[in-house]
Amino acid sequence: MTIDLLSRARAGDDDAFRAMTQPHVRELQVHCYRMLGSFQDAEDAVQDTLLTAWRGLDGFEGRASLRTWLYKIATNQCLNARRTASRRVPKVWDIPGMQPPEPTRLGEVVWLQPFPDALLGDVPLGPEARYEQTESISLAFVTALQVLPPRQLAVLILRDVLGFHAKEVAEMLDTTLESVTSALKRARAGLQRRQASEPAPAADSPAEQAITAKFVSAYESADLDALVALLTDDVFVSMPPMPLEYEGREPAARFCAGILGSGRTFELVPTRANGQPAFGAYVHGPDGVRHGTGLFVLELAGERVCAMTRFESNVLGWFGLPRTLPSR
Repeated sequence: MTIDLLSRARAGDDDAFRAMTQPHVRELQVHCYRMLGSFQDAEDAVQDTLLTAWRGLDGFEGRASLRTWLYKIATNQCLNARRTASRRVPKVWDIPGMQPPEPTRLGEVVWLQPFPDALLGDVPLGPEARYEQTESISLAFVTALQVLPPRQLAVLILRDVLGFHAKEVAEMLDTTLESVTSALKRARAGLQRRQASEPAPAADSPAEQAITAKFVSAYESADLDALVALLTDDVFVSMPPMPLEYEGREPAARFCAGILGSGRTFELVPTRANGQPAFGAYVHGPDGVRHGTGLFVLELAGERVCAMTRFESNVLGWFGLPRTLPSR
């Protein structure tokens, strides 16, 4: 950012303001997504952040970088959004022709949405960051964040994910250094994540491709035995905004049996979400047209699938996937 750009933006030049802020928009969207767990809410929060920054540009004194100032605005926008958000009502089961088996439990985070890999970028990390970027955008991590109290959530992301210094975080949140230290300690203690038994293969590696190819083959051919053989003993299946969750191979197998035994024929189209392999799921209609039914995101451990999250078909467009595929 140059002094000239800042002067022009303060004079009302929106092109200059856009040139100043555009380099930071993508990472702000990822930040707001981690805070809110919702792709749509994150987009809204970024727009509110830019509007607030535009209106308050005269108050930017340059004591911190523009990036830090924008993160301060975005974080507080997200905190306000979390405080004022109405309680989200879980969606009832609405898949025709199938009655779901009894779930292992009902999940809390029914508002979770996937984040397209195409919108992920390299985010500059501070020296105190404790998480790799791939881990810090995974569905398991983002889900775990959502159950933290809002202030603890903000401190943990700013300190451990982005690596801002404690003093910077205190200034962003208009609080004391002691408060930040205390909140971070409680957040770390409260962050309960599912730990995969083995590390996932590298993205787009031959090992990952081999696992996902087996998954697609089993799913499209409705081969339940082959699909279950790919699952870890502690596999976790969820489907926000429906609260049903299945943990363990047997409960997951009962759920998959209902889907694959429904008499429908599926086709999976690959994409990526949250740094993980994902698939748009399409069901073949009587006329040959394939209709989008949802999006699956897989978490891998070694040579198996340790988690499968199913989202509704309204997310397909975020990944450049159509709602229907023409007949062949």
